[in-house]
Formats: sequence, structure tokens, C-alpha cells
Amino acid sequence: MRFGLFGGAVAKRGDETADSQGYRKFIDLVVEAESLGFHSIFLVEHHFSGSGQVSSSLNLLSYLAARTSAIRLGTAVTVLPWHNPVLIAEQAATVDLLSGGRLDFGVGKGYRDIEFEGFRIPKEEGLPRYEESVDLIRKSWLSDERFDHDGRFWSFRNIVVEPPVVQKPHPPLWSAAGTDESIARVAKSGFNILLDHFATDARTRERLKVWRDACAETGRPLRAEELAVARGLTITRTEEEYEDAIRARVERSAKMAEDYGALPGLRRDAQPETFAVQDMSNPDSALIGTPDRIVERLQRLQSWGVEYVLILLPGGVETLREFSREIMPAFETQADAAQ
Repeated sequence: MRFGLFGGAVAKRGDETADSQGYRKFIDLVVEAESLGFHSIFLVEHHFSGSGQVSSSLNLLSYLAARTSAIRLGTAVTVLPWHNPVLIAEQAATVDLLSGGRLDFGVGKGYRDIEFEGFRIPKEEGLPRYEESVDLIRKSWLSDERFDHDGRFWSFRNIVVEPPVVQKPHPPLWSAAGTDESIARVAKSGFNILLDHFATDARTRERLKVWRDACAETGRPLRAEELAVARGLTITRTEEEYEDAIRARVERSAKMAEDYGALPGLRRDAQPETFAVQDMSNPDSALIGTPDRIVERLQRLQSWGVEYVLILLPGGVETLREFSREIMPAFETQADAAQ
């Protein structure tokens, strides 16, 4: 089993003190994670939240490319409707070049109402803008000759994208998905898939079955490295700490629901049933507990075919060290054998 990180730095306007996930400490955490054996870091992209979330993930990954040498650098996700797709193709290719071919390019169509409203883009245009952008980015990376493009949203004349990407034919493309329909669509697209940290174990098993069935239907072989499941992490030592961690998780989830809807960014009346989180007090949608308990939960995921887990960024580097020291060794022999 391989482990990566998921999340981003935080820097709020008007706050000149760096918190535990401020940019400087975040960068130090990623550098430390590489030394501890973590496989990847996937950065979010969000705008206008007021909570200081990462808005320019490719810029931050360029800096991380210079500070690291082995850890893979991912976006989870770059929201394509907000961007000029040719400029994004150039920026992503630059990260791939600077990192020596370590970019994992996760893309999405967006879901937060505040972002669609802020960018003045109708929400119903999210999917067609995303689809046109994906086609353009792929063509930009694959075309050695100049080309034209006349689409619904974008037009270009006599362009060739530079620099070329290092990975061939191009960096791995990832997409987040939650509904059965979107999971099947990702399988058919050939993209790798990111499954979120909101779903319970029961819902995760349902999603994995949808993925397997969709891959079988399209003749796509199942490859463990092409599917990643995100999970929150809190290592506890006592039953009191465990109960506190569950309570904190419920409070965070309630705040998300209050700010954005049942799933962050979606109005409650637009919540897809298959994406809904019924009970965030259910601990099995996160890795909470003693190291032994967390190993058991990871082994359960592994028994269902999950070999790649993205850990939500913890509050500090010591949690990563504990995870590396007390949990990762239970999976190292299997990982070495797989390699």
C-alpha cells in the first residue's frame, strides 16, 4: 500500500501569523513527508471561501518541485472552468518539466456555488467547459505541430504549447468522483480516480464496485495505482482522546454543512443521494484511533482492493512521523513485493 497527502496550505487575509498549515510550515511538512516515504502530495484549489485555502496550486507545486526530489506532485483538483485551458496546459507542463516528470494532474468541473457566482460562470456550463478544456489540454500536450481550435467557449489560432511535458504521452490525468454516474464516466475516460474522504466504508465499497464494473464494461484493466481513496487522520492514545476526535470531526462537518451544504459547495436541495453523507459521527469514514486500530481500518480498505490512500493533512509534522513510524511499517513488505 502506498500513502500520499491531500489538502493544502492556509493563509488568511489579515492574519500575519502562520498557523499549523500556513505556507511555510506546509512546505516544511511536505519536505518531511518525502523523507518519511510518502508517495505524493495532492493540492486542492478553491476561491473566495474567506478561509485562506490554496487558490493557485500549480504555482505552489512549482515551488515544491524545487524543494523536493522524489515525491509526486498532484492537483486535486485544478478546476478547469475557471481557467484558460491553453495557459493551464503550459503551466502544468512547466511543473512536469521542473519536477523531472512528477506531476499528477487532477482536474474537475467545480461544485461550489460561491465560485461559479464569483467567476460569473453559469453552473450549467461547468461540465461542457470542463470537457472542452480536457480535450484542449490533451491536444496541447500531444501536438508537436501548430493547431487551431474553434469551440463553444475557446478559440485559438496557430498555437503550439511549450514547454513539452516530460511524461509520455502526458502526465497522468486524475478526476474526483462521487456519484455512480460520475465514477462510471471517469472509468470510461481513461482517467485515474480520486474518491473523497466523506464517504463511509459502506458507501466506499459501493463506489469501488461501480468502478470495477465500469472498468470491466469498457475493457479497462484494473490497476491499483489508478485509484486513490482519501481519508482523514487522527491518532489517539486513549478512549477520551478518541471521543474528542469524533466530536471534533462532527463539529467540522457541521460547519461545512452550514457554510456550503451537505457536501462542501453544494446546496442541500442539489445534493446527489449517492454522494450524501448521512452521519459524520460514523468514524469509519476516517482513520481515527490508536495506531493498531488505524492499521486494521487500512487493512480493511486493502481487502477491498484499495492500495493507495491519501491522508488529509494533519495539524503538524509529528502526526506524520507517528504515522510513518507506527503504521506504515505494517504495509511496507507488501509494497516492496508489489514493486
